[in-house]
Parts: sequence; structure tokens; C-alpha cells
Amino acid sequence: MMQTRQMAAGSSTADDKRRHVFITGGVVSSLGKGIVSASLGMLLKGYGFRVTLQKFDPYLNVDPGTMSPYQHGEVFVTEDRAETDLDLGHYERFTEQNLPGSNCVTSGQIYDTIIRRERRGGYLGKTVQVIPHVTEEIKRRLLRNAHEQDADINIVEIGGTVGDIEGLPFLEAIRQLRLELGRERVVFVHLTLVPYIKAAAELKTKPTQHSVRKLTEIGIQPDILVCRSEMKVADELKEKMALFCNVPRECVIEGVDCETIYQVPLMLHEEGLDAMVMSILRAEPPREIDLGIWKGMVENILHPAKEVEIAVVGKYTHLQDAYKSIVEAFIHAGVANRVRVRIRWIESSILEGDEPEVHLKGADALLVPGGFGVRGIEGMVRAVGWARENAVPFFGICLGVHCAVIEFARNVCQLEGAHSTEFDPTSPHPVIDLLPDQKGEVPKGGTMRLGAYECAVEEGSILWNTYHADRISERHRHRYEVNNAYRARLEAAGMRITGIYAEENLVEAVEIAAHPWFFACQFHPEFKSRPQRPAPLFREFVKAAKAFAHGQQNHPGLSSVGKRGRK
Repeated sequence: MMQTRQMAAGSSTADDKRRHVFITGGVVSSLGKGIVSASLGMLLKGYGFRVTLQKFDPYLNVDPGTMSPYQHGEVFVTEDRAETDLDLGHYERFTEQNLPGSNCVTSGQIYDTIIRRERRGGYLGKTVQVIPHVTEEIKRRLLRNAHEQDADINIVEIGGTVGDIEGLPFLEAIRQLRLELGRERVVFVHLTLVPYIKAAAELKTKPTQHSVRKLTEIGIQPDILVCRSEMKVADELKEKMALFCNVPRECVIEGVDCETIYQVPLMLHEEGLDAMVMSILRAEPPREIDLGIWKGMVENILHPAKEVEIAVVGKYTHLQDAYKSIVEAFIHAGVANRVRVRIRWIESSILEGDEPEVHLKGADALLVPGGFGVRGIEGMVRAVGWARENAVPFFGICLGVHCAVIEFARNVCQLEGAHSTEFDPTSPHPVIDLLPDQKGEVPKGGTMRLGAYECAVEEGSILWNTYHADRISERHRHRYEVNNAYRARLEAAGMRITGIYAEENLVEAVEIAAHPWFFACQFHPEFKSRPQRPAPLFREFVKAAKAFAHGQQNHPGLSSVGKRGRK
């Protein structure tokens, strides 16, 4: 037993002082464990602690990279080229720090590691079991990540809902860790729902009681309850939950719905979540927290001076979580420009039957985001053409740059049938194509161009005027590229190649000089956007939309390049 504890806890002296906060969820999914985790991380970092955040998900996929956005939402890409859960995006945004892909752990990763080890004879003939082998691997990864990132406080979100069969090994692992590390180094925070029953006109605490009871059956007694609710929770209800859930009254924290997720840290601070966590861990804060700048940012989000409307033409608009980082990047850019960005969501397939003007008229700008598969592509291409011809600010990301190149090749360069080989392998003009080493049978998981890559920037371009740098670094998630064989023809017709990945001579960004603001890039700038450091391209795009909205009535209309090559 002593050997097991040493293996789990690590031998470093610094590890003896490392503290851990485990956040679990009950009653229903989608309560906001990720936002609570991110908010707590932001607060503790504000006190001067070194913080890291991890997500442990119980699904058997190795990572979310091969999962449908309708199943999982956005796939968030880290600097070190990992496809992770979208909650890592919240962690990075709230704490203003980059996290490694190893901070997103799935059951698939755990079992893959164990099975490979067993096949190599790593267990010396023993029977491999959930306890101790699976739980030890969970603890090993959890503690290793905290150690490698030199965290004072490690915040770990356990995915799923208490009671799910697949989540039991993770809950058992954190139960064991409290025994091994001691009560002063581990805090259990349980997020539950306090639903409002309209017919009875009252909030109900029974679901929280049942959720906590289920957790205690597993062997975990929560130290703190965070109670999600549509409205304020009365003191008598908090006292009732404290009594029946065996939690001190001051550890029952209210989590009322907010207008913006960026209010959540302020609300949790007022409720005393950060103070209770530090008290239980006996962690003396290095400094006083100052939330003044954050409060000012929230005030700008809630009460902007103006508003712009940006159309987003995408493939997964029925689930906005599929574009979570884009939504947040618009909020950040809106703060920088003192406007509220209202998004007009448009399913791209609709534009294949209707004229784009029907759905896009009145929008101050157009964004075409990333995606995979042929469905709705022609609608995206038509939307790009509408923005180009009408001199409406346009921003294309990943698939958006592919659609921009396809549209320009067809309608300006007059390359009939121009397409991407992703959608039409027999296209006579494959202006978008795979790299040679991507052709043939390639596994789908983790084989794209992922993570941070450098981009060389052309002076005098939108890209240059945005970053004011010869080289920039942004994150990628794609497999298909602009075909270099067509670059000369595109440029001769008026499309500028303003960003290049020099190492492999790949197109990173395109612009149309004759257009007021037309930009498309292969990378995903939304992944690095932060509330107080908005992604530069989103900031400038919203600025262009604001300018377009202000002078819309007197706009000259078709740009010169928009008139070229039209039939």
C-alpha cells in the first residue's frame, strides 16, 4: 500500500505541497462544470497561485478529433498539436495561459495505454483490472501533469454525471487520492441543479440530495456544493441542502444563471467559493485579488455603445457549441471595439436553394468557419461570392479559405468546375488538394496539420496591418491545402497570397486588395483569443463590420474585382 501511494503521489518534495480541486457534476449534464472550473482557476490565479486545469472525460474515443460536432461540440486545438475537449478553451481563456494537450485525458487514452503495456508484458503476468491498474494510470497522469506544470493548485474537472457507469473509475481514482494525499490537499466541489418547478412555483432541493447521496455511495463526500439555478436560492433552501448533504452552510454556493459566462467568476467570488477552497486547503494567498479590470470588461460586454450583426454561414449552426471559440472571440473583439456582436446563424445548405441575398441582406459582415464534408459547401461558396460582389467585410477560416479560393477561381479566374478534391475528386481544376504525403490510406485521428505553425507575413496586407509582424504563429486543424499549381493564376486575377508557411511553401492567408476587407486564412485565430487580449484578426474584422454598418447607406456597392468575370 505504501508503494502504491508513493507511485501515485510522486517523489518530488514540491509534490508534497501540491493541492488538488476535483469538480464533479450531478443531476444532469451541461450544468457548466467547465465554466466553474475555469472561473475558479481565474480567481486562484488572481491571488497569485500557479494554477493548471485538467479535463478527464469518460468516453472511449482517444480524443474528440473524430467525433461529430453534433456529438461533442467544438474540438479545441492546443499549441502542442492536440485535439481536446472544448472546456480546455474555457480554461485557457479565463486563465490567460496555454495548456498542453496532456491536460485532456479520456478513458480511451487510459485503456489504450494499459492494453499496450499489457501486450508488452508490462504487468508481469498479473490479471489487469480496473482497480488497481486503471485507477493507478488515472492518478499517474493527473499528478504527472500537475508536477510537470509546477502547479500550486491543480483543478480537475471530471466529465459526465455522477451515476454514469463509464465515469466510475475516475471517481474511484480521486477517492483514493484523498486518502493518499490527505484532506488538506484535496477538495471535492460538486455542481448540482436546483430546478424551478413552475406548477409548484418553487425551487426543489431533492435532486441535489439524491446526487450527493449517489456520490457518497461511491465514497466521496463533497466539501462544497455549487447549486445551479434559474433564480436566487433562499437561505432556508441552502440550509436544507447543507443539513441533508452533510456540508457546512457556508459551503453551499449559489450559481444563478448569468447574462454572460464572464460574470461567473465575479458571482462565485461574491459567494465565497475561492475563499472556501483556500480555507479547506489551508493555502495562504500570495497577494490580494484585484477584479477591477475583469469587472470593467464585463461592463463593456453587458452595456456596449453600439451593435453589429455578423452572418456566420456554417455546417453545424444548429449546435452553436460547435463554434464555441468563434462565439467567444466575437465577444472579446466586441469589447475591444465597444460593440455587441450579434450573430446571425445561417445553415449553409439553405443557400444552395435560395439566393444568398434573401438570408444575408442587412448583415454587416460575413464569416465562413471551418468544417468537414461536402454538405452545404455550395451554399458557403455562394455566400462568399455575395460578400465579394457587394463589398461586405468577409472573414474565412480554414474551410472558409477553401470556399473563398473555389469561388474566386470559378467566377473571377473563369476556371469552370474548380473545386476541392475533398468534395470532388474528379474536379478539372483542383484548386484545393491534399499534400502528397496525405494521399492514400491515412488514419483519421490526429493526422491533420494540427497546432501552432509559423506564418510569414507580406507587408502592406491586412495580415501585416493586423499583427505588425513579419512572422506570426497560429493554431491549425486541417488536412487540405490551397494547390500551389494555381497560385499564379489566382494572383494574376487579383487574389493576394499574404501569408505563407515557409517551411513547406503552403498558403496560409489570402486577400483581395480591391475589396474593403476580404481576408481568409488556413489557421484558426479564434483558439488564441482571450477576453482581455482578443484575437487580432477578429478585432480588426469586427472593426471593419462596425465601419461598414456606420456607412452602409453610402457604400459604393460592387467592388471592381466583384465585377470581373461575371456572366
